[in-house]
This record gives sequence, C-alpha cells and structure tokens, in this order.
Amino acid sequence: MACLSFSASSVLPKHSGSPQMQQGRFRNVVQAEAPGWRKSLAIAWRFLFHKPADSVPAAPVPVAALTAAQLQAAAEGSLWRLGHSTLLMKLQGGLWLTDPVFSQRASPMQWMGPKRFHAPPIRLEDLPPIAGVILSHDHYDHLDHAAIRALAPKVRHFITPLGVGDRLIEWGVAAAKVQQLDWWQSVEVEGVQLIATPAQHFSGRSLGDRNRSLWASWVLLSGELRLFFSGDTGYHADFRRIGERYGPFDVTMVETGAYDPQWPDVHMQPEETLQAHLDLRGRSLLPIHNGTFDLALHAWSEPFERIVQLAEARGVSTLTPVMGAQVSLAQPRPTARWWRSAAAAAD
Repeated sequence: MACLSFSASSVLPKHSGSPQMQQGRFRNVVQAEAPGWRKSLAIAWRFLFHKPADSVPAAPVPVAALTAAQLQAAAEGSLWRLGHSTLLMKLQGGLWLTDPVFSQRASPMQWMGPKRFHAPPIRLEDLPPIAGVILSHDHYDHLDHAAIRALAPKVRHFITPLGVGDRLIEWGVAAAKVQQLDWWQSVEVEGVQLIATPAQHFSGRSLGDRNRSLWASWVLLSGELRLFFSGDTGYHADFRRIGERYGPFDVTMVETGAYDPQWPDVHMQPEETLQAHLDLRGRSLLPIHNGTFDLALHAWSEPFERIVQLAEARGVSTLTPVMGAQVSLAQPRPTARWWRSAAAAAD
C-alpha cells in the first residue's frame, strides 16, 4: 500500500484567500520597516535602563466605580471608558465591549510586564450580559486570555479580524459565537452593523506567530450613530477612504499613546491622530490607548496634553472622560482634564 505524505507547503494556511495574506502571513498595505536586531536591542536597553520616572503616575489615577445596575439603566448611546483601549458602549439596547483587558498586567505572565495604573471601574464578574465583544488584534494589551475565558459565558457574540477568532475557539469560546471578518467585510449583529476596516499594525503573542492573524479598525453603525474604533495603528491613507465611505462619524475613538519616533509605522504621534480624525470626518475625538499601562518612553500624561492642545488649535472637540465616567455618544458634553489634577496631587 502506498504511503501518502504531505509537505508543510502543500497545506494552505487558514484564511489564505484574504488579499491581506501573503505566504501564510498577513501584511500591511504599506510594509512597515523591519527594526532589525540592533534597533530592537537598543529599544530594549532604553526600556530597561533609561525609562523616565514620569512614565508612571505618581498619584492614583481617578476612577468612577460602576455597577451592573448603572449600566443596565443607562441611556442608549452611552459610553464608558474602562481603561487603555477597553470601551463599553450601550447600542441597540445591548452592551458592547472593545478589546477587553481586565488583568493586572498586559503580559503573558502576571508576575512581570506592564502593570495597570488603576483598577477597572467594574469587575469582570459584576458585568451584566454582553451583546458583543469587538477585538482589534491579538496583542496582550488588547486580547486578555483570562478576560475572554471569564466573559465567554455572558457574551453572545465575538467579532474579530481573521485569525483572532480561531484563537478564541482554541481557548474554549463556542465557535457559533465567533464571527471573523477581513478588511471591508461587514456583519449586522443585534441591530448594530460592524465593518472591519484597515489598520497599519502587526500581530502575534509569541516569537513564532507574528502576523498569523489580522489586525483591524472598526466602524460601528447603530441607528443614527456612526462610530469609529481604531484599535492599534500607524497613520495610513485608508483613514480618508473610511471617512468617505462611512463618515461623518459622531465620535472617533483613536489611539493616542505608546508612540515613539523609533516605531513610527505601527503607532501614531498625536499630530497623526488628529489628522486621522480629520480624515475620518469625525465630530468628537476620544483618544484611547493611554492612561492605563506603561508601554512607551513618554510621560504617562503626555498623550492627553499633546492631543488636547493640538485639537484645540484646530477647533476639534475632544472627550477625555475619567475612567468609568458616562459619556453620551450622540450629545457629548465637555469632559474634565483629570490627568492634570492627578499630576498636581503628586507634586
């Protein structure tokens, strides 16, 4: 009897039909510059030995505690920032979470790695049922294994870029709950239309799985509300295309933090965040990816200060709510510059 053998190259990788995949890995439209071992070593050296003292707040970050009863009683179109890129929104009567991270550290191990500046405004176990979780990519500060496992029984839908959903299923999430989208694909879930849109970033949770799953930004259309969630991204030309196709947006939730001139392709400087908001034709800008973890070499409060000053100079409305404070997405009101009080309390 003949013995059949298959080489690794004869088996197509999952999602190989995606235009974003090449030779088994996902890629950006404009390829990012590979840092190389010398640059990577230099960055690691700066993190270990030249970290500025003010990259971590010297006084407690204010947090407005939340209860399940408050969430359930809140008005349609409410938003609460829970930390970093974790946002909770009430849309079409259901609660939606983005990139839920509740662990103490954004790390594969909870005894080392970036530690939270503040506790989440509500504990995972206290959250009411969740209509959907929206994931942007699989990095540890956006995809929290412990949180996904705890949330799985109370979440009805997980919406992810290609490949990220496969990881959730491996972790025990029911496959029937998971929907994976490529860029420009859309799905309607419980009255909310979600469109996966391009981002310029990368993926991976270990040395061997870089770019095996896709990264994405998201457009959310709920009734009259038009919302944009950036996930992680460098500045790219498709912001304008997204704005033309789906804008104007009531609120853009765009990354502003963990940036540095040494990694310009995958995270935006505040000037680029503002330009992305303008490209998207946004009305109010809510800067995210800041205020919770120490992931860069800038002062922890610098992203807030820079984006607020830049936006004021261009007449752009910014939303910088205290973690846990309620915001109306349809009619947002001015929010406090809370980080200034935290900095003053430390002096």
